[in-house]
Amino acid sequence: MWVLTIGILMIVVTVAIHAIGSAYWLEYLADRIKHRAHSHQSLHISRGILYTAVVLLMLHVVEVLLWASVYISLPGHAGLNNYAQAVYFSMVTLTTLGYGDITLSVRWQLLAGMEAMVGIMVFGLTTAILFAVIQRSWKFKHLADKRGNHGIDSTKS
Repeated sequence: MWVLTIGILMIVVTVAIHAIGSAYWLEYLADRIKHRAHSHQSLHISRGILYTAVVLLMLHVVEVLLWASVYISLPGHAGLNNYAQAVYFSMVTLTTLGYGDITLSVRWQLLAGMEAMVGIMVFGLTTAILFAVIQRSWKFKHLADKRGNHGIDSTKS
């Protein structure tokens, strides 16, 4: 029963971290785009996509560290020897890589499956967000090109 409770709580927290972090980042990015509406240079667009990818990956790192912290705090460390091993196990589990070279003790194995399930979800969310940012960036760039702006700010000389 405890395994299921911990797993469900961790799924909720993981999705919340990803959703809230992504929402804050997208608001920040939208605000930056709004303030640079006159400048659609490829460099700005590339930076927005790059920074989005890095921010989303950092959210994944936070999630991995959180799961690792839970594993290492469980009785008997859930069969893991130290925090570094817990981080490694969490990383290969969240990404669904699952080498299988390290496993949790039998009592806690359900958590690994739950982490993998939420990993599929948050990586899907990351993919969707990256796609949306790329699509929006492409749209802004090509709208500016159609207007003859070509990323040049006509107010600056």
